[in-house]
Amino acid sequence: MTTTLADTWGLHESQFWLRGKQPEARVQHAPELGFWNVYGHPEAEEVLRDPATYSSDTTRLVPQEMMKDADLKEMSAGNLLQLDPPLHNKMRKLVSRAFTPKVVADLEPRIAAVTHEMLDAAGGDGRLELVEDLAYPLPVIVIAELLGVPASDRYLFKGWVDKLFDSSEQFSLKEQTKSQEESVQKSLEGQKALAEYLASHVGERRKQPREDLLTKLVEAEVDGERLTRNEVVNFANVLLLAGHITTTMLLGNAVLCLDTHPEWDRRVRADRALLPSTIEESLRYLSPFAAVARTATREVELGGVRVPPDQMLLVWVAAANRDERVFADPDAFNPLRDPNPHLAFGRGIHFCIGAPLARLEGRVALNILFDRYPALRTIPGEPPKFQVNPNMTGVRELPLSVR
Repeated sequence: MTTTLADTWGLHESQFWLRGKQPEARVQHAPELGFWNVYGHPEAEEVLRDPATYSSDTTRLVPQEMMKDADLKEMSAGNLLQLDPPLHNKMRKLVSRAFTPKVVADLEPRIAAVTHEMLDAAGGDGRLELVEDLAYPLPVIVIAELLGVPASDRYLFKGWVDKLFDSSEQFSLKEQTKSQEESVQKSLEGQKALAEYLASHVGERRKQPREDLLTKLVEAEVDGERLTRNEVVNFANVLLLAGHITTTMLLGNAVLCLDTHPEWDRRVRADRALLPSTIEESLRYLSPFAAVARTATREVELGGVRVPPDQMLLVWVAAANRDERVFADPDAFNPLRDPNPHLAFGRGIHFCIGAPLARLEGRVALNILFDRYPALRTIPGEPPKFQVNPNMTGVRELPLSVR
C-alpha cells in the first residue's frame, strides 16, 4: 500500500481526499452517524448557494441530551454562521463596514509591524515554531484589536479554543459513546468560558463605549431594536474565532506546502507576484475548515440522490476542493492553477466575511518570512503536528530550521 504525506503527517483517517482517493458517491447517507455527506464540488456549491433549501440553522436537529444542560437557542442567538435570511443579511451588514476593502488594506502596516515584532521575539537561534511564534499570535492580535479586547489575553483564548476543537471523534447525531460525551462536555466548557469573557466586555461597553467593533455591536440596532447581550456575545464570539483560526491554519499550511514542494518555494521566493495564487492553492490543497453543516428544509434531489426533509448535511468543502471533475490533477500542488474555484471560504451569503483580511495577513506574513529567512525547512525527526479534529486541516505545531 502506498504511503502518502497524509499518512506520514498522521492526518485523520477519515480524510480520504488527502490520500489520493475520490469518493464512491458525491452524496452519501451515513445512517450510523445520522446525517448525509456531500463530497462533490458542484453539489457542495449548490447547497451553499441555496439558503432557502439548505438552512444554516442546524441546532434543531441536535438532540438536547447531547448538549447536557446547554441552551442551544441561547448559544446560537446572534451566531452569524447559523442564521438564515433575512436576519442573516441584517446582522452581516452590522460588521460589513469593518471589513471593507479600504479598512482591510489600511491594516497592512499593523499586520507587518506585528509580524516583525513576533519574529523578533522568537529569537535568532536558527529555529522557529511557526504556529506558536507567528501563525497563532498574529491574527489573534489583529482581530482582538479590531474588536477591542486585550490582545494580551490571547493565551486565554487559546486554552478555550483548544477545548472547542481538541477532539478526534467523528461527529454523530446518534447515540454517543463515553469519549464523545466527554468531548462535547469539554467543548461546552470552552464555549462557556469564552462567552463569559466576552459578556464582561459587552457589559463594560454598555457603560463606557469605545471606538471599537464591540461597541458598534452593542450600539447596533436591527429592525429598531438593540441586540441582546447573548446576540452581541455570540456575534463577537464568531468574529474572534473565525478571525484567527483560519489564518493560523492558512499560514502554517502554506509554509508546509512550500516545504514539501521546494521547486515552488524557489519560484515563489523569486517571483512574489505568485504569492496570492500560492495562498489560494494552499487553501484548496489543505483546506482549513474541512466541513460545514446545513439542514435540508424540504425533500430535494442532490447529486442524483433523494434527500428527505429535516436532514443534516455535512458539506465537505475539503473533498470538493479535490473533485477531479472540477480540478485537473487535483492531488498536485500547483500555484499556477487557473481557474481555482476552491470552496475554502465558502460560497453564497455565508462566504467568509474575513476572507480579504485572512488573505492579506497571509501575504504580508509570508513576504516578511521570505525576506528574513532565505530558507525555512521542516526538521528531520520533528514532523508537523496537525489538528486532531476531523473537520479541520491545519498544523498546530510546525518546527522549522531557519537561516
